[in-house]
Amino acid sequence: MPRACPVTVGTTMGAEVPAPPPSPYARPMKRRFDDDGPLPLIAPSILAADFGHMARDCAFAVDAGAEVLHLDVMDGHFVPNLTMGPDMCRALRREFPGVLLDVHLMVSYPQQFFEPFARAGADHLTFHWEPLPEARAADAALEFARDIRDLGLTAGLAINPPTPWEKVSQIAASFDLLLVMSVNPGFGGQGFIGSVLDKTRRARESLGRSKRIEMDGGISAANAADVRHAGCDVLVAGSALFGKGAPEFPRITRELRGVYV
Repeated sequence: MPRACPVTVGTTMGAEVPAPPPSPYARPMKRRFDDDGPLPLIAPSILAADFGHMARDCAFAVDAGAEVLHLDVMDGHFVPNLTMGPDMCRALRREFPGVLLDVHLMVSYPQQFFEPFARAGADHLTFHWEPLPEARAADAALEFARDIRDLGLTAGLAINPPTPWEKVSQIAASFDLLLVMSVNPGFGGQGFIGSVLDKTRRARESLGRSKRIEMDGGISAANAADVRHAGCDVLVAGSALFGKGAPEFPRITRELRGVYV
C-alpha cells in the first residue's frame, strides 16, 4: 500500500491544514563515520531495495537496527550500470533526517558529484581509486578528499578486488574510511570474493582502529564473521537484507553484526 503523503502547513479553501507529524527517524543517530559508538555498523545498500517502495524498505531496515543507508551511484561509464543521483539522496534525507547517508560514487569523474550530493544531504562520499589519472592518482585522491571535507562531509576511498592494498597504502590514512570492494562493481547480487580479506587484514593492521574499513559486495550472514574478523567495521548488505521479507530484517541485521540472541 503506498505511503500517505504528509499534508503541508497552510490553508486550503480558507481552512487550516494541520502540520505533518514529525518524522519517526528524526531521532539522533550516527551522522558521521568518525563518531565513537558500537561497531560494526550495518549499511543496507538501497540498490537492492524496491525502488517503488524505497522509503518503506529503508524504514524497515532502520527499524531493524541499521545505522547507515548506503547509496550506490553508478554512471554507466566507470561501471556498466546506471543507478541513482542526488534526487534520491535528497528524498532520503527528507524522510530520514537522522540517518547517516553513505554515498558510494562508482563513477569516472567523481569531482562532478561532490557538491550536488552535499547539497542533497549526504553525510559521506566515497570515490574510487581506479578511474583517477594514473600519473597523479595519489595527488588527485588527496585533493578530492580535501574538496569533500571542505563541503562538510567525511571522505572515503574505494578499491576494487584486483587493486592491491599497496596501491593506496601511503595515502589511506588521509581518509576517514577505506572501502574494500568484495565484488567487481556494477551490479548487485554478485558472489563474495573471499581473497579480498587478506588485503583487508593488512589495511587494518596499518590503519589501526582510528579509521573505518567498509566492505561492499556479497556480504551475508554466512560470511559476515570473516568480514568482521578481517577488520571491517562497516558492513554493506544489499540482497542479503532486502532480498528477504521485512519480518526477517531484525534477525539478519543481528547476524551481520554478530549478535545472536
